[in-house]
Amino acid sequence: MKRQYLGDWKDSFKWEYHDYLLQQLHYEYFQIVWMMTPDYTKSHGGIGPDRFPARPEILRLCRELRANRKPEKLESLPGITSASYKVISYRANEYLTYRNRNSYFSDIAALPNQVLFLDPDNGFEPEGKCKARHIGYTEIDSILQKLPSTSIISVFHHFRRKRFSEDFARIRERLHSGFSTAIHWHFLMFVAVSPSEAMIDRARAINLDYAKSKSSVQVIE
Repeated sequence: MKRQYLGDWKDSFKWEYHDYLLQQLHYEYFQIVWMMTPDYTKSHGGIGPDRFPARPEILRLCRELRANRKPEKLESLPGITSASYKVISYRANEYLTYRNRNSYFSDIAALPNQVLFLDPDNGFEPEGKCKARHIGYTEIDSILQKLPSTSIISVFHHFRRKRFSEDFARIRERLHSGFSTAIHWHFLMFVAVSPSEAMIDRARAINLDYAKSKSSVQVIE
């Protein structure tokens, strides 16, 4: 994640969808693992939030994020949507680098009834080397082993020149453990992974309900 893209069109989809998921699950915690990397020097921000048809309160929040570039602002998300979960902002002010990678995820809280959101720049590691802009399969597996069976990990994943259905099939092959489902729109996919097949069945049903109200949002079952 880069601060310069806070509040863009990906954020409006990102935060509305996860707010919906948390509320439908009736979960207590939304832990955001930021995976921050330095901004690009020649780019000042992405396309504005209105490209995705999010609810007005989500769009307002995204515009504030776009203006102040403060990820901690996300802690106000449940307040503006009248939700009861709590947002935990994990390492919002620390860059993920090759030097700290081995210890970066070590303090993630293994809370019950939580959605744990991993927010890398690009998503899952490619077939080659895992860089700061990716999340590794072994890292997901290590986090998954720490979490209660009721937990769901959600992973940001950007389009990488193959159909999302094909990419997700390969992601499933490379996951070391857990069950999974996915939802996508335009160039962005969120992959849910859980130790529990029953929890993924719930997430899939929620995804299908969410997709009914959003043009072009699709679920991969």
